[in-house]
Amino acid sequence: MFLRILYKTLWLFVTFLGITLISFFVIHLAPGSPTDLQTTLSPEVSTLAREQLQKLYGLDKPLHEQYVQWVKRLIEFDFGYSFSDNRPVWDKIKERLPLTFGMNITALFITLMLAIPIGIYSAWKQGGIFDKSMTILVFIGFAMPSFWLALLLMNFFGIIFPVLPISGLHSFSFEQMTFPQKVVDIAKHLILPLFIYVFSSLTGISRFMRSSMLEVLRQDYIRTAKAKGLKNSVILFKHALKNAIMPVITILGLSIPGLIGGSVIIESIFSLPGLGQLFYQGIMTRDYPLIMANLVLGALLTLLGNILADVGYALADPRIRK
Repeated sequence: MFLRILYKTLWLFVTFLGITLISFFVIHLAPGSPTDLQTTLSPEVSTLAREQLQKLYGLDKPLHEQYVQWVKRLIEFDFGYSFSDNRPVWDKIKERLPLTFGMNITALFITLMLAIPIGIYSAWKQGGIFDKSMTILVFIGFAMPSFWLALLLMNFFGIIFPVLPISGLHSFSFEQMTFPQKVVDIAKHLILPLFIYVFSSLTGISRFMRSSMLEVLRQDYIRTAKAKGLKNSVILFKHALKNAIMPVITILGLSIPGLIGGSVIIESIFSLPGLGQLFYQGIMTRDYPLIMANLVLGALLTLLGNILADVGYALADPRIRK
């Protein structure tokens, strides 16, 4: 088990370098450059000034040399300085990281607490009213884009029935509030984004759980357990769940990279100062150090998700441990 994880970790390190190499070259293929945004709007900027900016940012060197220099800084955990405001990239990320991670982890926890019981009960009562209702909900969830749902909720709860804030993280009078009032104010601002996160993930995970549970419930050992007169709770949670949970573990491993990438649209719509919005701003301004830092975090989360999925398989299935 330990050797398997060690081998997997070494292989993922090589994969990580490959991801950073491809990402570094791909972002430079996009039209425009950081210096264009600073010089094209001012006709008085000379060609010499453009060349000096290129040299200042290190963009005058060949791409392979830029990549080598970037890797050297990455080894020292130095993501460089942002082209837009010359601030350390890591400082900008640290400011927004808690909000994005906190929202996504909370949404993922709520999703699991709801999706797994829904999937189990739908499989146990296959064809019943609850199962059919959840099937309709799943079709609605898959067919409804998250940005469109966000606009509908903003219009309904923010304009037609203005009971919830629809923009920002807190109100204008936030500084004058007491601590309990600040907590309530932030919670009100996050209700709609969290609902969209949960609703978008709930349908998929619950369906995977249902289909996996249905397959397990048809196995011979489940029939034997029923024939012995075991309680339904024992059959479901002690015998069936351990085998049916495997696809959900896979989904969880794939969901970890979404802690960053999945926040871009929602944070932009609700004007939340999170990492997704920062990543979007970096792309629009061709802020290469900021873009690469976000891609590195995404790559690390992807590889971490793979490792956690392997560990989860081993914990759930003793055959994999052997």
